[in-house]
Amino acid sequence: MITSMTGFGKGEASSNGIAVSVEARTLNSRFLEIFSNLPKKLYQRDFELREIVRKKVSRGKINISIAIEYGAESETTLAKANLPLAAAYYQELQEIKKHLKLKDIVKLEDVMRFSDIFKNTETSESDEKEWKLISDALTKALDRMNQMRDQEGNELARDLNNRMKNIEKNVEKIEGMAIERIPQERQRLRERIAKLFESDEIDEQRLELEIVLLADKLDISEECVRLRSHIKFFLEALKGKEQAGRTINFLLQEMHREVNTIGSKANDATIAQVVVGIKEDLERIREQVQNVE
Repeated sequence: MITSMTGFGKGEASSNGIAVSVEARTLNSRFLEIFSNLPKKLYQRDFELREIVRKKVSRGKINISIAIEYGAESETTLAKANLPLAAAYYQELQEIKKHLKLKDIVKLEDVMRFSDIFKNTETSESDEKEWKLISDALTKALDRMNQMRDQEGNELARDLNNRMKNIEKNVEKIEGMAIERIPQERQRLRERIAKLFESDEIDEQRLELEIVLLADKLDISEECVRLRSHIKFFLEALKGKEQAGRTINFLLQEMHREVNTIGSKANDATIAQVVVGIKEDLERIREQVQNVE
């Protein structure tokens, strides 16, 4: 199965005056990388967030953007003053002023410097509600992102399939040309030896041995068979249910190795042209595969 590694999705959820919006963006990466702006008070939920993403995405750089809005009807109260503590601080400041014989007046801003007079009234229950909204919105965002990635993946799969079919045709062409070359090279070798030994008798047994060795050097049937096998597995991976990115990357490396060997062994200008065409197709496929999960 082919899935693109680039995509975008947005999900929203709301309840009791709290509205959550989550955006998920994914880019190319060899591994799974997850980045999010999870609110500080919910940092302990980071592992759960990552588990939600891992169930939806196996590879890529994922950026999760979370926005939370609190309406007037929200049940969440962000902070409340500890009035007894504030009064105690004020009294202490008055004592300090009296002890140091200062003329300055103790002002409200002096008391406000003590941040602990405000206590956070958010309860674990309200945190649970917010996390529930975030997880719901995140799941929707990831699902929509994956829809986009699947659609792009289908387009990529069609292009990869067509290019691989073209490579398969060129392999057939190379096999045909290679078969025709053996008798041609045999005759060429005979003619070259005849010119070298015009006045001497040719050792037919030695000649046949040289022809056998030459034929072995020119034989590219094994490379073509392996290349056909790689193409077969590549096309099966495109249609399979599992994510195929890593598999087809490996197969492309193996194909490139076999094509290089064919080019060096064939030692023929016509075959070399076909090999160059195959390499061009493999390079285009390799570029496309960089965006496949």
